[in-house]
Amino acid sequence: MRTTALNQQGEAICKPRLQATICDVGELTPGDRDDMFALMSRHYENVERGRFDTDLEEKQWIIRLIDSESGALRGFSTQMLLTTCVSERPVRALFSGDTIVDPRHWGSSALAIAWGKLVFSVVQQYSGEELYWFLISQGYRTYRFLPVYFREFYPRFDAPTPPRVQHVIDVLGAEKFAESYDPSLGVVRSSRHSYRVRTELGEVTSARLKDPHVRCFVDHNPGYGVGDELCCLAPLSYENFSRAARRLIQSDRFSSQTIV
Repeated sequence: MRTTALNQQGEAICKPRLQATICDVGELTPGDRDDMFALMSRHYENVERGRFDTDLEEKQWIIRLIDSESGALRGFSTQMLLTTCVSERPVRALFSGDTIVDPRHWGSSALAIAWGKLVFSVVQQYSGEELYWFLISQGYRTYRFLPVYFREFYPRFDAPTPPRVQHVIDVLGAEKFAESYDPSLGVVRSSRHSYRVRTELGEVTSARLKDPHVRCFVDHNPGYGVGDELCCLAPLSYENFSRAARRLIQSDRFSSQTIV
């Protein structure tokens, strides 16, 4: 079976089908955790089991991508909801933590669709509140998700980050990452304990730099190669999803995916 995805130009392409499920962290079995750690270790350097488990325990939800033919884990993303106060305003932010998709399935939209359904439920639950997606991006592929799926997001190549938005990024970055957050660049600095995308997976070629979004990512995060992560923000609302993303996420073609 095959499913439709969006490429980096927002065009439809076909990929082998993955089944996406969302569950609470507490529902994961020891075998699930082992599979997640193994997948992470194959694509990142410096992955330690103790820290991996600690990071996992603080999260609320896990999006898992399962190969519909073999039943093997092909990707996952951890999620949690942050609550803070910015200039005496209550702010919530959905934070995406460890995220990996097997390179053989790059371009599949299964993760994006499941994540979008999770976002829609969060937006509905916190309707009327100031709500964001807080993303840290070590690679351009993750950052490239923003212009494909959102109308407004920061940082971006075609507009400066408004001071009000930058303040939200700074507060979230400092509260979540403490001294590792560098407000002068808006990045989380790498340490000797940090994960790093393997070079062959995260390298930015000269051809890629012709994409203004990729160039923006590199300009804002020059230390991506040593594991620095760019802090990004997008308002979470139905209106802020791109038209193509809303159509894809809400499509009945994906009703057979398990979202719990």
